[in-house]
Amino acid sequence: MNLSSSALPALRGEGNLAIYLREIRKFPMLDANEEYILAKAWKEYGDIEAAHKLVTSHLRLVARVAMGYRGYGLPISELIAEGNLGMMQAVKRFDPDRGFRLSTYSLWWIKAAMHEYILRSWSLVKIGTTAAQKKLFFNLRRLKRDMRAMDDGDLSPEQVTRIAKQLVVGEDEVLSMNGRLLGGDQSLNAPMSSDGQSGEWQDWLVDEHENQEIKLGDEQENKRRQKLLARAMQGLNPREREIIIARRLSDNPSTLEELSQKHSISRERIRQIEVRAFEKLQESIKREALKEEPTHTSNLPR
Repeated sequence: MNLSSSALPALRGEGNLAIYLREIRKFPMLDANEEYILAKAWKEYGDIEAAHKLVTSHLRLVARVAMGYRGYGLPISELIAEGNLGMMQAVKRFDPDRGFRLSTYSLWWIKAAMHEYILRSWSLVKIGTTAAQKKLFFNLRRLKRDMRAMDDGDLSPEQVTRIAKQLVVGEDEVLSMNGRLLGGDQSLNAPMSSDGQSGEWQDWLVDEHENQEIKLGDEQENKRRQKLLARAMQGLNPREREIIIARRLSDNPSTLEELSQKHSISRERIRQIEVRAFEKLQESIKREALKEEPTHTSNLPR
């Protein structure tokens, strides 16, 4: 059985917020015993009506949490809608036998849903991907407010150090996030001019990353070489294979003396085996590479 947001009071636009808040006050709050009975009915028997009562009795909690995120400039109606989805997830997973109230358990789900919506919608560029970056994003405004630094553009070195220690992140991450929060999104098509030439902002952006086509080509070539080497190694006998790996293919190559003691032969003999094995590898790789080369003669005009 599935819970559905369509069964909840609808909130359409910011203008109807007051009406929505009045409407959700009509749903009764539950005492601990009522909540336990309803939660058991949902968990053990899939009672949709019981689950609906659990959700609607906590809609005021969702709205209250949403009000705390007004500073991000996103529609409260959307925050509430996302929080209601989180509330439904909480009801689905709530275990009344663990001894705590649904409001305590659901608070995490409500905030998690709102956080994901804010990160998804606040900026066209993803703000943070790691847990530390998300923590920084959602706590930086609060810490700046506590320091009475909300109206300041750049943070002072002392403020940066204090925030970084409190949130256990690097000072450079604090500076970067503060700049992104202050700067907002800008269009790549914004008009710009430089040295008498006009164009769009994207025309002056330089991609310092490695060319993806070159990178892909290098990766494919490396894979090809590894396959050729693996095939060529099959043409060596076990002793040749072991010596060539120890001498030419290891991060810490073995010495002739070490291999000489291991195989109970002279160092000169080890050197000869290594040279011969290397020559066999080269010959085999050349043969295999020639087989892979495409023949174009059939496509030449007659």
